[in-house]
Amino acid sequence: MARVDASSAEDEAALAEYASTLADGIEAAVGPWVIASVERRAGALDLTREATAAAEEARRAVGAAVRELLGLDVDAQRTTPLALVRGAVRHPTGVLARAGVPPVVRDPVATEAFPDDPYDLTPGSLADLDPDLVEVGIVWGAAKAHVILRRRRGER
Repeated sequence: MARVDASSAEDEAALAEYASTLADGIEAAVGPWVIASVERRAGALDLTREATAAAEEARRAVGAAVRELLGLDVDAQRTTPLALVRGAVRHPTGVLARAGVPPVVRDPVATEAFPDDPYDLTPGSLADLDPDLVEVGIVWGAAKAHVILRRRRGER
């Protein structure tokens, strides 16, 4: 087991702070992303009410899932915030499907990678959710990598 010293504790505290900032940003951005995704594919249909309800549901679900993930010890995190965000595609997809919006023609690679996304909405990165999340995500990722490397080096 790795020895925990003041520096390690400081690193863990900094990581927790970065994780909280990332979770806050994702939670704030996912709702507007759902609404924009619906609007982008809805054409002339007015799905504002349905998109707003789906956005709130996505905010709650994705926000909670991201907070749960980032609250885990780094060695217990088996997925990424982006993977959880990508799972939110079900929210705008549900609105569009219930409204009868036809699926879009997609690239075969995208179809294989994201079979549950007939409207080609899956974010490629956190930047697709909100450009302000790029730096936050990089800082969190670097801090996580630092904590993991420090632990591994301390276990030798």
